[in-house]
Formats: sequence, structure tokens, C-alpha cells
Amino acid sequence: MSSPRDRPRPGVGRPKKTALLVAQQIVEDISRRGNTVGDRLPPEHLMLEEYGVGRGTLRESLRYLELQGVIVLKPGPGGGPIVQQPDGGTLGATLSLLLQFENAPFSTIMEARAALEPSIARLATTRIDDAGLERLAENLRVTREQMSDQAVFSAQSERFHELIAWSSGNALFGYLFDALTGLIAGASMGITYPRRQRELTCDIHQDIYTAIADRDADTASRLMSDHIRDHTTYLEKRFHTALARPIRWDLDG
Repeated sequence: MSSPRDRPRPGVGRPKKTALLVAQQIVEDISRRGNTVGDRLPPEHLMLEEYGVGRGTLRESLRYLELQGVIVLKPGPGGGPIVQQPDGGTLGATLSLLLQFENAPFSTIMEARAALEPSIARLATTRIDDAGLERLAENLRVTREQMSDQAVFSAQSERFHELIAWSSGNALFGYLFDALTGLIAGASMGITYPRRQRELTCDIHQDIYTAIADRDADTASRLMSDHIRDHTTYLEKRFHTALARPIRWDLDG
């Protein structure tokens, strides 16, 4: 792969396609009108008039927005573009595609987590609200009760980290962890966790929750750092090959 300085910067030296500019204007208009999930956008003939483009360009714009999760295109009478809530799935697919082109190994994800999550946990101690604490407590309960189910355990363990990311009060962290959910779990790499490892995970999650609930930023950050380090050590010992395996494009995010 080329070095970063050798790569062209997106959008530099070439104009944006008309369809993309129209897509951006449609999003601006959704925000301006205060449209919410489930709202229908204006019919095609009105959008053609409003944006002053041809039918092919408008439909390309709408298809792009559908791929981004902004709208869903429903066919038939009473259909058309319906506003949706974008999530981290599209970002996850894009990140995995970019990482595949870099031939980046799964260990890339663990390094990013080690750098980010202690600071995220620290932020959460000052910004989480009562509802966020309740969601974390419920997650802990379900994770421990369903510990014997590998799939449920993995999903709930991922969810714990997502909840803390969103509780940091920084939407970028929240969407980033939504996007990395599948990669963080490593399920597609064949990574599994024996019961003892699951018990240890539940215990450290409980300790992290307590530190966050106590608004103890230093302890929450330290415990999260320890947790990610121990998790990485486990993977290095038991799943070294999986850690070294290149990440592959995941259309499911």
C-alpha cells in the first residue's frame, strides 16, 4: 500500500458529483424541516423541481442516501423515500473495507481499544446519567445470568463497552463502538471464551461499573486499561493466529 502522503486527499482537485451535492442538500433539508424516522420525503416530481436535476441524478442521490442508512426507498403507491436513523453499520463496513486494503491484522482493533477505552471510561464517570447506569446494571445482570450461552455472552459483553462509549457523552465514541461491534467480538475469527474467562469478564465489568457509578474516574480508567490488557493477553496466548489474521470487509458492520 502507498504511504499516506502518496495518497490523494478525498475531494481535493476534483469537483463533487452533482448526485452527491444533491444528496447533501436533501440531508440539509431533512434537518431544516425537522423530519424524523418514518417521515416521507416529497414525491419525485416535487424533488425534481426543487433541486433542478434530472430523474437519473435524483435517483442516484436517493440510492446513495439509502446505502448510508438515511432513507429507505419503498416501492409502490404511497411509497417513496422514507427517513431512517443511520447507525454504525455503514461506518463499520467502511472501516473494515479500509482496513482490508491496509492488510491490517485483528490486533489493530485491540491496540485502538487499549488507547481509547480507558479515556472513554474516564469520561463516562462524569457524564453518565441515572438511565445510563441502569442500562449498565441490566447488562451486567443479563450477562451473568446467560453466561452459559456463548453467543449471548459475547453480544452482552460487546454491549457493555458500547454502553460506556455512549455514556461518555461523545457521539463519535458511541458510533465508533457501534461500528466496531462485530470486529471487537472477533466472532468471525473463531474466538471463543471458556466459562472461567467469561466469569472473569463479568467480574471486571462489575468493578468497572462500580467505579463509574461512584464517579471514580481514576479507578474506572485503570480498571478498563487492565481489562483490555488482560483480554489482549488472553487472545495472544489462545488465539495468536486470529490476532495476526488480516481484517476482511464485513458488509454487516
